[in-house]
Amino acid sequence: MSDRLSLLRRIMELQFTATDLNLFLDTHPDDQRALADYNATVQELRTAVSMYEMRYGPLINYGFSESSGTWRWVDEPWPWEIVFEGGI
Repeated sequence: MSDRLSLLRRIMELQFTATDLNLFLDTHPDDQRALADYNATVQELRTAVSMYEMRYGPLINYGFSESSGTWRWVDEPWPWEIVFEGGI
């Protein structure tokens, strides 16, 4: 399960970074470096989420995650049921 937790942790890091850059760009909309960093982070986040969902099932419900074959939302532990080694 360590690969799963590692990927989930990376997704959380990327989400935090995207949110932080988003807030920065709200007050500095012309900062091209921040915009490039934001776009690169979003792309990496999309890739990581796609990889996670392909391997372990959807992270977000309600129209953001397709489920091919069977309904996978209930197959895995709920997000609050995942136990991280040594905390987050």
